[in-house]
Order: sequence, then structure tokens, then C-alpha cells
Amino acid sequence: MNTIISIVYLIAYIAVVILGLRHYTHMLQLSSYQFQGYFRYLKAKPQRYGLHVGYLCLTLITAFLGSNRLARGLRLLSLVFLVFLIFQYIPKKAKKKFVVTKRIQRLFVTYLILFLIFVGLSVFFFVTSKEAAAGIFLATKNNVSNFTVETNGKRIAAYSLLGIFVGFMPLITALANLINKPVEKRVNDWFIHDAQRMLKEHPGLRIIGITGSYGKTSVKYYLWTLLSEGFRVLMTPESFNTPMGVVRTIREQLTPMHEIFICEMGARHVHDIKEITDIVHPDDGMLTSIGPQHLETFHSIENIVDTKLELFDAVQEKSSQGLKFANGDNELIRNNIRHKNVILYGSSPACDYRASNVKFTSDGASFTVTAPNGETADFSMKLLGEHNVTNVVGAIAMAHTMGIPMSKLKMAVRRITPAPHRQELKKHGNISIIDDAYNSNPMGAKRALDTLAKFEDSVKILVTPGMVELGDKEAEYNKEFGKQAAEVADYIILVGTDHTKPIKEGALEAGFSEDRLFVKEALKEATDLMYEIDAGKQKVILLENDLPDNYL
Repeated sequence: MNTIISIVYLIAYIAVVILGLRHYTHMLQLSSYQFQGYFRYLKAKPQRYGLHVGYLCLTLITAFLGSNRLARGLRLLSLVFLVFLIFQYIPKKAKKKFVVTKRIQRLFVTYLILFLIFVGLSVFFFVTSKEAAAGIFLATKNNVSNFTVETNGKRIAAYSLLGIFVGFMPLITALANLINKPVEKRVNDWFIHDAQRMLKEHPGLRIIGITGSYGKTSVKYYLWTLLSEGFRVLMTPESFNTPMGVVRTIREQLTPMHEIFICEMGARHVHDIKEITDIVHPDDGMLTSIGPQHLETFHSIENIVDTKLELFDAVQEKSSQGLKFANGDNELIRNNIRHKNVILYGSSPACDYRASNVKFTSDGASFTVTAPNGETADFSMKLLGEHNVTNVVGAIAMAHTMGIPMSKLKMAVRRITPAPHRQELKKHGNISIIDDAYNSNPMGAKRALDTLAKFEDSVKILVTPGMVELGDKEAEYNKEFGKQAAEVADYIILVGTDHTKPIKEGALEAGFSEDRLFVKEALKEATDLMYEIDAGKQKVILLENDLPDNYL
């Protein structure tokens, strides 16, 4: 019987190690392998680790007790804890799937080495404790107590090591990531140098960098559509806006046929943009916006401004002839531009490429663009929101400056479709869904509400988990978001109890009816409810942000 229990215990222990490490590695992957994001996840809900702590405590107590009846009972109880841990870590459907990349494979090799070290030491202490126990029978009477102390100490060490590996499993993932850092840096450096080699082999390639606190992915898609009217264009796909995302695009997709490379540049930390510009050395640049996003890692608006302007620093450093475009409707940009010959675009009078006669419908917008030389052209598009007028004008400005005539751009603008999950309008019968689920920031959330407000004859429903990565001002921004939502929405459905409290407070303070405000723990529950609400007429639902699994 003891042998069967031991085998079951061993299988359960190994299952917990494999499933647990898989789970925490997925969370590390969702945190972009950054310790700050990973530890934020670990600190968010400490109750997750109750079974780990319980198992560790039971293992230590069992080791101290030895092999009496109570110890055997506690060992069985620790087996129960292992079974519960298995159920806790059985993979569930994730919003963003766990991808087994080469980096993940290297992490699991490190896990295996760490596990073998723990197990090896545990076996060593266990075996030597048996030898010490046998030595008692050969010892003199005066030395028996010394042998007993040595035996107990080694047995405790043996069991403790096995308990510690499971008890501190979330930290084992962090430790492996730290150990692998030098290896990952060497791997990344090799890929970066290879991408730079490929760029040098394309001396005629024109590289356009795009950055901004928001709007950069949308503008990238729009600019790609317009420039494709006259050039063979490669762009970084989806949200490939990190150094390694850019490098991967170059190594996997760049061909000798390409004439232009549009490179989206994202940033969460100071100098992140410079890290990318040092790889690609852009000829031209576009700054779509500056605002309060990723304040948790930037710490101040000033740091965001300086980091975003690193794009123009790089363009200016490469050539005085490089084109620099910036959103002239953005106050932070207007107040902080320190570069010469920046072409402004937008709707304000100071803009070089200016939109006027802007008109909106539920299906899009029409507007007139005036170029710096006085040329005007009328455009219509299928995109929602005032911000998208600005974004499209920016794409028009760069494409026109690069030689594509307005007459060609008119047709191309009509063909522009929304970037995925950026105010993407989806219609299902009498229900219209504005999918703005990619990620959210205070300015972007306000603009999404402005778009929702334009559907005047419809029942307006907001579904949101709120905004994250806003540092000390996160609660303040979410509360203000709640107040803004109260002025627009007929129903508000919040996803998650704890994180959405400031939104609920803001909405109720603004006079929103508590009977029309709902809080659901999971997105599935929220989406079920939004369909169930009996509106009696056309419903328009705004999906604002969708937090990944490491925020839930």
C-alpha cells in the first residue's frame, strides 16, 4: 500500500511541477519576460498561492516528525494539496495562447536543470541520512545523540528541498528567467546583427518609423494602404513594435523587391524608441500622439515625451532631408517639438496638412484636406471617430509628400479598413459592436466614448475592464473614465470586481443609475449580459479594452 501511495505521490508531484511551471511561464510570456509585469501579476492576487504555502508547510512539518503515524497522515494530506494544485493549473482557454518559442524551450531546459539540482540534493541528503541511521547501530552509546541529530537534519533537508521547489514555484520561473538573461541577450544580439546586415544589403530601402502613445498601429495600416498606390511596401505586422518584433519582420519578410519599410515602434520604458532606431536607422518619422500611457513604467509624462521624440532625433541624425510628421492636434506634441522642419497634420489652423468640413455618419466620415501648397481634395472613409480623421490626414500628408497625387489617394482612402480591435465596427442584425479592445489609455477611452455618443438613436452599452499600467494615477484615470461613461452610456457592464471599483465610483458620482450598472467577473458573463439586455431598438456596444490573462 505504501508503495502505491508513493508512486501516486511522485506522479502528482511531477504533474504539479510541469503544469505549474507552464502556467507561470505563460504569465511571464504575457509580461514580455519583464520582471515588473510578472511580479505585478504575482502580487495582484496572493490567495493564488495558498495551496503552495500549505504544501510547503505540510512538507516541513512531516520532515520534522519523521515516520510516525501523524507524519504519515500529514503526508497523505500533502498529496491532497498536490491534487488540488493539479486542478488549479490544468490549462484553461486563454485570450492569448501560450506559444512554445525557442525562448520558452530554453526556459524549460533551465527549469529541468534547477529541478535536477533540487532532486539531486534531496536524494543525496535522504541517502546519507539512511547511512547515518545505520551508523547508529555501530556507534558507541555516548555518540548516539550526535548521529540522531545528523540523521534528522539530513532528512529534513531532503524533504524541505522538494517542498521548496513547489512552495516557491512562481519564483522558480523568475529565477530561470534571470539565469537565462545573458543567453537571451547573446541570441538577440545575433538576430539584431543579422537584421542589420540585411538592411545594409538594401541600400535603396526607405525606412519610415512610426511611434506614438496611441494611434501608431492604425496609422501604420493606413499609410501602408496609401503608399502601396505607388511603392512596394513592407510593414511590421499586427503590433510587432518591439526590437525583436521589428527584427523578426526584417529577417522573415524583407525582400529585394521592397522599396519602403514602415516600422512601428512601441515603448514602455525610457529609451525604448532609441533601441529600435539604433537597429533600423529610419529615414523618415511620424509621431501620432503623446499622452498618459504606460505611466507605471515611464513614471512621468516628461519621460514619455523625451522617449517618443527619440524617433525625430534619429531621423535628424541620419539626414537633414528626412521627413518628420507630427499630429498637430496633440497639445503635448505642439508644446514639446524641438526639431526643425516638422510637418504638422490635423484639424487645427496651425497644421500644414489640414482637415476641414468634417462630417460624420454611423458608417464613417467625409472631409476636405488642404495641403501646404494650397491644393485641396475631398475624401470619404469608412472609419469611425474624429481621431481617425486625424490619423488618415497624417497618412495622406506623408504619402502626398512622397509623391502620390491626391487623385490617387482619394480612392485609396475609401478602401482603408480599421486596424483590428481599434474602433472596428461590426454589425450583427440590430446590434452594432465597436471593437476597441486592443488596449486602452485615458485619451483613447475618451475618444471611443465620443464615437459611441454619435449613435444618438440607439441604446448605448459600454463593456470594459478599465485601464491598466497607469501607475499611481490609475485609479484617478479610471474614476474619470467612469464619469465620462455616465454621460454617454445607457448601460455600463464592468469586467472584474476589484480593478473596476474606481470606474463604478466615478459613474455613480456622476449620477448614473445603479440599476443600469453591472459588474461581472469574466468577459464571457459580460458579453452574455450585453446581448440579453432588452433595448427595444438598435443597440450599439462599445468593447473598450480587453485585459490579457496576466491581469485577471
